[in-house]
Amino acid sequence: MIEAILEYYIYNRELYSTKEIGYFDKISNPMIYEVIRVIEGQPLFLEEHLERMEKSAKLIDFNLNKSKEEISNEVYKLIDKNNCNNMNIKFLCSNLDKDNQDFFLYFIKSYYPEEHLYKKGIHTISYYSERKNPNAKVVNIKLREKISQKLKEENAFEALLVNNEGLITEGSRSNMFFVKDNKLYTAPAKDVLLGVTRNKIMDICKKLNIEVIEESIKKSDIYNLEGAFMTSTSVNVIPIKSIDDILINSLENPIIKKIGKAYEEEMKNYINARKEFKIK
Repeated sequence: MIEAILEYYIYNRELYSTKEIGYFDKISNPMIYEVIRVIEGQPLFLEEHLERMEKSAKLIDFNLNKSKEEISNEVYKLIDKNNCNNMNIKFLCSNLDKDNQDFFLYFIKSYYPEEHLYKKGIHTISYYSERKNPNAKVVNIKLREKISQKLKEENAFEALLVNNEGLITEGSRSNMFFVKDNKLYTAPAKDVLLGVTRNKIMDICKKLNIEVIEESIKKSDIYNLEGAFMTSTSVNVIPIKSIDDILINSLENPIIKKIGKAYEEEMKNYINARKEFKIK
């Protein structure tokens, strides 16, 4: 299934109509990807996303044969040509083991939580699974399909991945934070995909003097949580109201409220500072 939507996509520096889908047949492993959110015509935290994509390649022993500057310019070109100011863009680098790597940039269907979910919180489930190389953003279609089916069955927003030791590491497409004893807990960096939003939250907590302990929460400790939230490119910071059948009062937690407000300000400041960027 071809993900690219709107009128145009970019393949190896060239602009193509999304009616010309033949080039997508070239996609094959090994490959990595990155998804970035565009708000008011600005790719949010672009530099951090490109840095993470480079790291993903290196973690599986490859290098990207494309500069950050070149990718940045192509991102703005894609936004301009599609005249789209608010949606997600996917970067995908395929055939990493070849000298002539294939690089795609295209808009994808994007879902952002409705406002009432931020006010009411989301329902999540636990799911026993762990990534083989958690720091690298690689495609795992089979796992994604299994989790998507389970989420549909349980009418849940996200799945919390639980490893063989009974520890909650991350979400299937997000990072997780938990409040316990007025301290913020999140899994160690080595055990999770280091989301760009997660990194921003860590910086915000330093500024707000909120203590963060990089330690995984046991699934059996869910009953003792004072709050929990998930972070990702598309959801920002969203409170969790329940994990499986356990209710959590995240909406009233002062730490979560502070972090959510500070992250919104961080986004606004970044977008406003980037609006003078010109396409080269």
